[in-house]
Amino acid sequence: MTGPGDGPAARLAALTGTAVTEIRPLGGQHGARHYRAVLADGRAAFVKTAPSAGHAALASEARGLRWLAEAHAAAIPEIIATDATLLAVSWVGTGPVTSVMAERFGRDLAALHQAGAPAFGAPWEGFLAGLPLSNAGGGAWPDWYAEHRVLPYLRRAVDAGVLAGADARVIEAALGRAAAIAGPPEPPSRLHGDCWSGNVLWSDGRGWLIDPAAHGGHRETDLAMLALFGAPGLAGILAGYQEVSPLADGWRDRVPLHQLHPLLVHVCLFGASYTGPALTAARSVLAL
Repeated sequence: MTGPGDGPAARLAALTGTAVTEIRPLGGQHGARHYRAVLADGRAAFVKTAPSAGHAALASEARGLRWLAEAHAAAIPEIIATDATLLAVSWVGTGPVTSVMAERFGRDLAALHQAGAPAFGAPWEGFLAGLPLSNAGGGAWPDWYAEHRVLPYLRRAVDAGVLAGADARVIEAALGRAAAIAGPPEPPSRLHGDCWSGNVLWSDGRGWLIDPAAHGGHRETDLAMLALFGAPGLAGILAGYQEVSPLADGWRDRVPLHQLHPLLVHVCLFGASYTGPALTAARSVLAL
């Protein structure tokens, strides 16, 4: 166990003006270090420290959490403290998901999306799993999605030699179909932006959203992310969502289109093992 006088504990205490009675390392991810801390006033916190001073990813995450919380819809951990190199949020426990919890989360997620956004993108620098994420706005969703979500990671994968030119052309061809199959135009929704199952914690009868890449986008993107790695209770989540905000016809067919972005991010992060799933998604789009 790390003592309360060590680096992250001292910084958390200074930011909150409250002594840290316990801090325990939890490992880390994408260069960040994670801890569970307990403050003298009894509050428990999840603490994330940046790999280097001034890392913009923490500031982006904090802005995203605040923006999502402003909707008063889905459950979002409270920010306890933040600076250039540390972010502490209220601790959320984890447990099993029930059908009642799943349906409630679906309704909450629909309400979050309905809170809307001024435009596609966001007025802050974006990051996803430690990689830069363009939040520049403007244009219709299919063009914005291609330019700011898929093509940057396609180019990165090709430049790294992970994705062959012929495979890249398959994905580019799928993007060429985006405008034709994207469904009826919708205003920008307030998205979590990295809504895979690991970023939904089940506690206190609700699903809590953590670690966002928040931005204005297409609401089907969050739902496609939940499906990508098999979120528990997905059928209930979708049922609750549809109660509040029914999805446009053909949304299930469009899931692979929305999954192209996260799959290419995984190609960039983890290599060729994700090339096959990315190409499968692209070919599904081409078949529509």
